Amino acid sequence: MAPHPDDEILGCGGLLCGAVERGVAVQVVAVTDGEACYPDERWWTPQRLRNARREELRAALAELAIGADAICHLGIDDGAVSAHEQELEGWLQRTLRDDDLVLAPWRFDGHPDHEAAGRAACRAAHAAGCARLEYPVWGWHWLEPAHAHMAWQAPKVLDISNAIDRKARAIARFRTQIGTVPRLRAEPILPAHILARFSRKNEVFLA
Repeated sequence: MAPHPDDEILGCGGLLCGAVERGVAVQVVAVTDGEACYPDERWWTPQRLRNARREELRAALAELAIGADAICHLGIDDGAVSAHEQELEGWLQRTLRDDDLVLAPWRFDGHPDHEAAGRAACRAAHAAGCARLEYPVWGWHWLEPAHAHMAWQAPKVLDISNAIDRKARAIARFRTQIGTVPRLRAEPILPAHILARFSRKNEVFLA
């Protein structure tokens, strides 16, 4: 489950790639379309961004051999996941099976959409009796290594060496976020120094 298109690739693209290789069925739940990422852009309006980011998500997942039919767009407004948290939880409870593994954002990630999605997934997975792992995205930007013990204990570290190139190609598909689209005047959401944090040969998950 991703609050915005690109979170699923940044946080767990390597794991998704490995799952597909092993024949595990994958469903990607796009909670919002991330249309509010550039509120001051005149050409890149929310509707243009909504359309672009949906297409970027399809292209990114294709790099991991995940088809467009695996995507479920919920269409919740970007920035408003907290207001729809109970609705999201209810939808997940109706959708999850007890043999699923839920991958959701870290509940303390430092972004309100991420945290609301993480809380909803936590409660829904518990109710459904299925396994759950949380992945940090924005947490990498602010959490100091010396304070990591305050945030989690015994994180699960997954070696994604075999998938790192495909993950990089998938990330590159999010052109609106890395700033490789025309008419974008704002600083990109994912500049080079941020992307470097997601080019490591491992992914971290919190149980």
